[in-house]
Order: sequence, then structure tokens, then C-alpha cells
Amino acid sequence: MMSNAISQNVVHLPPPGEDDSHLNSTIFARAALLGIEDLHFKSDSVTGLKAIVAIHNTSRGPALGGTRCLNYDSEHDAIDDVIRLARSMSYKSAFADLPYGGGKAVLMRPQQLQNPDAYFESYGEFVNTFHGRFITAVDVGTSVEDMDKIARKTSHVLSTSSSRGDPSHDTARGVLRGIQAAVKAHLKHDDLEGITVAIQGVGKVGSYLAQLLHEQGAELIISDMNQQAAQDCAGCFDAVIVPVDKIMSISCDVLAPCALGASINSRTVHLIKAKIVCGAANNQLATDHIGDKLYQKQILFVPDYVVNAGGLIHVVLASHAEAQTKVSEIYDAVIDLYQRSEKNNEPSHRVANRIAEQILYRSKKHVAHL
Repeated sequence: MMSNAISQNVVHLPPPGEDDSHLNSTIFARAALLGIEDLHFKSDSVTGLKAIVAIHNTSRGPALGGTRCLNYDSEHDAIDDVIRLARSMSYKSAFADLPYGGGKAVLMRPQQLQNPDAYFESYGEFVNTFHGRFITAVDVGTSVEDMDKIARKTSHVLSTSSSRGDPSHDTARGVLRGIQAAVKAHLKHDDLEGITVAIQGVGKVGSYLAQLLHEQGAELIISDMNQQAAQDCAGCFDAVIVPVDKIMSISCDVLAPCALGASINSRTVHLIKAKIVCGAANNQLATDHIGDKLYQKQILFVPDYVVNAGGLIHVVLASHAEAQTKVSEIYDAVIDLYQRSEKNNEPSHRVANRIAEQILYRSKKHVAHL
């Protein structure tokens, strides 16, 4: 859910026929397909704000999700992104057993943001209209400082400078625990010493993950469109830099997508030579069918919403010790998921989706009986 400062700040969705979103051309059909409760829009011509909030599920509690601020190619792309992200937040919260539902916000960032204070304050007023049904926090393209601006107009915002701050470290720790579990289960390797990990995107989360992996003895290969970020990361953690168009095809033990979503699609899935895919980016699979192709190639895909929940845990739990314990539980969740996948001869993402949906169904049924 949370912060991952990256240079790839333009969202390009897969072409028609690749992403199942294009099978349903209307907003209502797309929202219904993914189980979205409702969509909300706000436009403010004075500040340039164009905001979209998607609420996927509130049966477990208020919808919690970060605010993403990016240059989108079109309104369609922004809507599709926010819908998919909102569902992932519901799944993430369910898997982490947190008393929250799933939502998300995207801001279609203008080319020139003339007055950031007024821009985020206007958005804060929008968030306040939900009266706590939607709670937000940092995400790609936003910062703790932006959350502070939003907090001037609403109390329904987390990860401010006065409430736990940047969650990127815990997001990275959760992904590390997921990688450790996947390596143990799939590669039968007790530690990460000598394990080769290719990281796509070394923004905040990706660079923290690189640091943690380096400390564990992993060998790193990295790529980022921001050459300075890549060079800084390589210098600090003894990583090898490869071009952005080569990272997916690198021979490695683990591929860790830590940039934007849908990086594993019909154009890239056949290139992947990794044994495991486990990273921080949300919605890494363009479609579930792409995940099936990874499974057919005997590549273990660890669903992003299972391992990148550390950021969500960070902003929700006030105690640092409690958050650390909860993040560590991601290891056991991945082991359990792997075992279920093996037992059922079913791709891990299909198993995880079903578990999340069952949790949400039970919650809805419980609420209906109250």
C-alpha cells in the first residue's frame, strides 16, 4: 500500500486483450467485476485536483488505503488503477487479520503543481466527506509531508509526521520475510547467503529491501529508470545494475518487482527466468491468467498483498514491537500458502485469492446478522 518513491511516474496499462479490465468497457461493469462498493470523484479547477476514491469492502472496518499521486495517461487508466488497488487492500487487510476494509485513492497529478499546500488541503476536504469510512495514508507519489497537509483538513489520515511516519521500512521487512519463506519452501535453502535477487525499482521500499537483503548475504541485481537512485543503491549494497528492459529476463533465484503494477504481463512472463517472484509492488500480475503461466513454468509467485502488508501494519499498530511481531508473521503466512498450493496442485495466487474472499465473505455474513 505504502510509499515507494520511484521515477517511473507515468502509468501505462496493458493493451486491450491483455488485462481483463478491457473486457468490461464501462466503469460500472469494471467495478462490479472486482466487487467495488462505490467510486467517488472530485475535481477542483482552482488547485488542479482530480481525485478518485474507490471503496472495495467495509465489512471488516473502515476502508484503509494509500493515496497515489501520478501522471496517468487517461482517466480510464486512473479509474482502473484505483479499482484494482482497492481490492488488493481488502485482501491485504484480510490476510493480515486487521480490522479494516480496503480502499484506495489516486490523484491525477497535473503537469505543474502550482500550490501543493492548497492541492493536498483540497484533497483532505474530500477525504473528510467520507466521515471515517475511508482512511488514507502515503503511497507512490506522496510523502509524509503531503499527509501532514491533508491532515489540516481531516483526521482520517495516517502516516503523518505525528503518527508513525513513513512505513517503507516495514514494507521492506515484510517482503524480506516473504522472500526468506519462499526460498526456504521452494528452494529448500535455510538462509539467503548466496541467493541472487533481482530488484526492479529501488525507490524507498526497493532500496530498503536491497539493504536488508545485502545484510542477509544475498547477491543483488538492480534496475531503475532513475539512474542516480540505481547508482546510489549499487554503491551502498554492492549490487549490479542492469538496464530496465533487461531486469525481467535476468537469471536469478528471486525476482522482486518493487516499481508499479502489471509488470508481469503477456510481454514479460515468457522472459522470466527466476525461480521465485516476490516483491513489494502492488498488482504485479496483469491478470490472474498470467499467474497461471508462472505456475506452469514452475515459478513460485508470492502474491504481493500477502508480503507487502508491512506498510499497512506499520500505520495501523501504534506499538513498534507489536508491528514488528506482526510483520514477522508474514513468513508463516507464505509457508502456509506454499503448502496449500502444493497440496492442491493449484497456483499460489489462486489459493490466496480464495482465502481472502472467504475471509471477506464471512465478515459480510457476520455484519448482515448484526
